[in-house]
Amino acid sequence: MTEESASKLIPKVDGWSLVNEGGTLKLRRSWKVKSFIKGLELFQLVADIAEAEGHHPDLHLVGWNNVTVEIWTHAVGGLTENDFILAAKINVIDLHHLLRKKVNTP
Repeated sequence: MTEESASKLIPKVDGWSLVNEGGTLKLRRSWKVKSFIKGLELFQLVADIAEAEGHHPDLHLVGWNNVTVEIWTHAVGGLTENDFILAAKINVIDLHHLLRKKVNTP
């Protein structure tokens, strides 16, 4: 998939960004979770969908509460329509109980 084609699809997967990493197009989304364990729980929810789809994203837990999911099709070295489908399916997971609440400052 070209970057132009991917740019047309990215608005359909709210919260995801299109990244070009060394010529490889990927979808990336990050969350800040309540705890290390909550990050692992988020990964399990993503893994359940990914396994059912037979499509496995890269999962990153950095620090203790910074979670990032990267989706791309390794076999083609870039993006396919299936990557956007997986991102859309991940978007419907209820993650609110895992995520840190934003603190509003005056």
